[in-house]
Order: sequence, then structure tokens, then C-alpha cells
Amino acid sequence: MKSLDSKQWRLILSPPTSGVENMALDEAILISVTAGDAPPTLRLYAWDPPCLSIGYAQPITDVDQKMLDKYGWDLVRRPTGGRAILHTDELTYAIIATSTDQYVGGGVLESYRRISRGLVASLTLLGLSVEVQSELSVPEEQRSNPVCFQVPSAYEITVDGRKLIGSAQVRRRGGVLQHGSLPLSGDITRICKVLHFEDEASRSQAVKFLQNRAATVEELLGSSITWQQVVDAMVQGFREALDLDLELDSPSDSEMSHAVKLTSSCYTDPDWTERV
Repeated sequence: MKSLDSKQWRLILSPPTSGVENMALDEAILISVTAGDAPPTLRLYAWDPPCLSIGYAQPITDVDQKMLDKYGWDLVRRPTGGRAILHTDELTYAIIATSTDQYVGGGVLESYRRISRGLVASLTLLGLSVEVQSELSVPEEQRSNPVCFQVPSAYEITVDGRKLIGSAQVRRRGGVLQHGSLPLSGDITRICKVLHFEDEASRSQAVKFLQNRAATVEELLGSSITWQQVVDAMVQGFREALDLDLELDSPSDSEMSHAVKLTSSCYTDPDWTERV
């Protein structure tokens, strides 16, 4: 096992895959890292096909399954908390380490603050003027909002007052998994098509609010950007801001095997997906 103050981390760049496979691999790596069988890990990945992920405790009734089927989008329940995210045209990051690691140890908000340094540096390298909102104040009317990018969060990363990254964290078995979604392009309001609202007026209101509340990287830059460009910025940003030694590697055979088991035993099981 790496020492607790080690700056040597594993970097995994995963090809696009399904939502259930992505969540299963994140959890398999968490188990491996916590057991001391793998170093702390930064994983960057994408989703294919598009997938709606809902938080650990989010009601399944928030989801309009018929509309998901209509668009051919997948559904998965995350091991982390938070609200719904539509994963498409994006880069997702996952930070996985033991709970005693210097970068994620301490309280949840403290670890959010440390990790946000790497995210801010990455976005700055892309040419964005980023702000971090450290105060958490969620208005009463937003606490039950089904959309992640409409709900304020601690150490929220914004550009011109618009949320850019939706992150969530889970701590279990002495390990920490934090992953987050960085929308790169496309219509950020698409998620409203596959969630339940009281009526169409409420849906339209949610669309307008989300347009003002959140944004994609391309919208803020005013120009197109590739997934690889964002990956390069993310790797450089974390290396510089957190002084990490990131070594490119792949998931181990045991991690891949465990991920396959978790896919069938958990993430494709209705008892998990529809548990709330």
C-alpha cells in the first residue's frame, strides 16, 4: 500500500461505456484501493449510450421511464448521493482514495475543497474564469428538486454565476469515492424531458431555470472543444494544483472481474435501481 502522504496516483482513461459498467467499475476500484491492492486513483471517462443517473437516495418516481425508453437513454442509480444527471457529451471524473489520504481525509467539505483545487486549475487551463462558492445555502423550494445542476452545493464551481460541475461523494469501508460530471456541449436542459413534473408548466419553468443556472464548457468558451482537450487539461490541472504524480495505467484484472460481478449483482438489479 502507498504511504498516506504519497503523491503517486494511478491515472485511468476509460473508453466510453454504459452507465451500469461505469458505476460498477468505480465501486470495484474503491474496494481495491481501500483494501490496499491499488494506489489512489483518478479515473476519467465517458458514457455510451447516454444515461440518466440518480442519486443513492433519490426516489425512482422522479424518473419518467417511458421517455427514457423513447430516447434510448439508460438509467443507473449511483452509489453516491445527489440528484439526477444526464450523462452525455461530457467528461466524468472519479477520485478514489482511502479516507486517510491527505487529499480526501477529514470531513466531506474539507475534501471537496481540496479536490476543487484540481478542478479549478483544469478549467482555468481551458480558458475559463472560474469561481468557487464555499457557502452552502439551499432554498427550501430547491431541496426536493430532481435535477443536480439546479441545486446549490458546497464548493460549487461556477463561471459567470452558472454551475459547471455536478459532484457527489460516498464514504464506505474506509474509502472515499467522489465523482463529478463536466458537461462539454449540447442542450443542458435535455434532462427535463425524462423526469416527472407536476405539469408541463412546471417542466417549462425547470427548463428556463436550468438554462440560467448551468452551462456547458463550449457555451461558456464560445467555441468547440474535444473530449481529449479536456482530458489533457484535467490531468495537467490535477498534477499542478495538487502536486500529484499521475501514472497512466489500466484497471487490474481483479478490478475488472469485480466490476462485472457488481454489474449483474447490483447495478442492473431492480432491487437496487428502484430501492427508493
